[in-house]
Amino acid sequence: MTEPSGFLFPRSPEGRASLIPPPPWYYAATAATIEYRTNPDNVRALLPEQLALDEDDPGLVAMVFTDVQSCSEGGEELLDPIRSQYGEALLAVKARYRGVLYTRIAYVWVTRDFSLGRGIHMGYPKKIGSVHMTRPFPYGRAPRVEPGGRFGASLAAADHRLAEARFTLREQVDRGPSVTSRPLLHSRLLRSIEIGGADSLDELVVHSEVELESGRPWAADAELRLFESPVDELAALSVDEIVGAYYQQGASRWEGGILLSAQLSAERPAGP
Repeated sequence: MTEPSGFLFPRSPEGRASLIPPPPWYYAATAATIEYRTNPDNVRALLPEQLALDEDDPGLVAMVFTDVQSCSEGGEELLDPIRSQYGEALLAVKARYRGVLYTRIAYVWVTRDFSLGRGIHMGYPKKIGSVHMTRPFPYGRAPRVEPGGRFGASLAAADHRLAEARFTLREQVDRGPSVTSRPLLHSRLLRSIEIGGADSLDELVVHSEVELESGRPWAADAELRLFESPVDELAALSVDEIVGAYYQQGASRWEGGILLSAQLSAERPAGP
């Protein structure tokens, strides 16, 4: 008799019921990013003890809205778009670990469960939300990707609007956002099944990203508003000063990461 199989849950006789297929995973996305400064204490409050602030610009963070299309190695999801397309919105910060500067995703909302499942494996702190972005088209009243093109983006979760942004494209530039340009440093976490038990999984990992390609970014003028919510804390990262905004398309391939540290819970006798 064969065991149920699958990369993640649920495992099944043929493995097709798994929430996600095994890596590698391929992504193509349009990203609209606003970099802004907030009080560095707001960033420090999001970081575990072993991570430090970026001393050069400790309050610089990025709010990113993305329209994503993804697939696994065979690419069959691209012909069944509900399995490949989703929206994503995230708040990225900078953090140092042992002197190296990384990008860390503090909050992230996605619109599909398969993206949430990949987050469980990769260490993204993903939640389900509602994300919308204006899409460009070469006809009609839709905006073009050209100087003066105007785009909007919004994020909501649990029936509460969390963020809204507007972008007006200016010109193409050679460099895009700085906050999201570093390797990703994430935490893979899982609580113990025992009441009061230590974390069963507590890993600090860096993502290995390959085959990254992108077009030249567009610099933009932008507005960003954050809203209070009873179930989310994004508004605590208040917008003190907008530093820059960008609109860019790109693609990447993800297959794995590097384990930097792991804290294992102490061994305890098995329960009754």
